[in-house]
Amino acid sequence: QVQLVESGGGLVQAGGSLRLSCAASRSIFSYYTMGWYRQAPGKQRELVATITSGGSTNYADSVKGRFTISRDNAKNTLYLQMHTLKPEDTAVYYCNARRIAYNAEYWGQGTQVTVSS
Repeated sequence: QVQLVESGGGLVQAGGSLRLSCAASRSIFSYYTMGWYRQAPGKQRELVATITSGGSTNYADSVKGRFTISRDNAKNTLYLQMHTLKPEDTAVYYCNARRIAYNAEYWGQGTQVTVSS
């Protein structure tokens, strides 16, 4: 089992920045693809960004150039640095860990990000 705990959400004005963190209960980054997803009210959960065990990153088109996913292996912590936030970025952001070959997947509890116009 892996526990994922997000933090760093909050209320920010449009154009502002936030950094989300996701602390994993044990060292998994060498084996799991880590990701950030978000879910806005009335909408489906969507991919924001992922980082593979090898360090390759992928971003949704809507956040490219504004968000950066990274990780600190020593701290077992995943980050999402968000700049130039827009009201449409308002959502609950979830941390995800996935290891397809072992059919293993874990989710955090989510952290709310609200961007005011």
